[in-house]
Amino acid sequence: MESTDFSPLQNICAHLNAFHVYASDPTRVVEANHYCGHLTEDVRQCLLYDSPSPGARLIGIEYMIKPHLYETLDREERRLWHSHVFEVKSGMLVMPQPSALVPQALWDKAETAEMEQVVELYGKVYHLWQVDRGDKLPLGEPQLMTSLTKADQLPGLEKAMDERDKRFPGCRWREKRAIRKDIEEPPIHPDYTWKKMFVELCLGVNFGFCDKMTIVWPLVNASPRLFRCIKWMR
Repeated sequence: MESTDFSPLQNICAHLNAFHVYASDPTRVVEANHYCGHLTEDVRQCLLYDSPSPGARLIGIEYMIKPHLYETLDREERRLWHSHVFEVKSGMLVMPQPSALVPQALWDKAETAEMEQVVELYGKVYHLWQVDRGDKLPLGEPQLMTSLTKADQLPGLEKAMDERDKRFPGCRWREKRAIRKDIEEPPIHPDYTWKKMFVELCLGVNFGFCDKMTIVWPLVNASPRLFRCIKWMR
């Protein structure tokens, strides 16, 4: 019997770890291990797992694209993608060190070079398995996820990163933040106006194409969700 061909998986070349929040409820955060490969020079695709262990659950997917591709998308599509600037500059996004045999200084240099590329990318993430609420199976519809733009948007973020770093030798987000301070922040597309886009995603309302009457009732009906969104954005 011939061996199975795993060619698509052979393209995976990087393990990244970061935190995602639900676009529909930014108080819910999920740690995700990304196993990524390059589809082309401009497009990456990642399988997301809840841990790096052999029994890890496949919880989602993420696509990453370069700015010139993001600029070709229409506004409706652009609002589904997020910037990686905060993830990189804050030290939240890390590449877990594969082996203690790799010198820390050498790994930091390689990781920083990778972050210099990732910082400009836009990502589109869907989670299929809501492990944060204890689901035993991938239930319900895929959930659009997004990222943070500043640390105070998620109480307890630093604690979560500290706990993560304990499980991954060499991952020290505070030191990563200092190492990456000189990484140039790329310009973010003008349509990526975070607060406006986030309210649209959170409430399911498109302010760009709605008149006043079509906005009123969704806002009234979504008032509890609106409170969570506004509280999170302050």
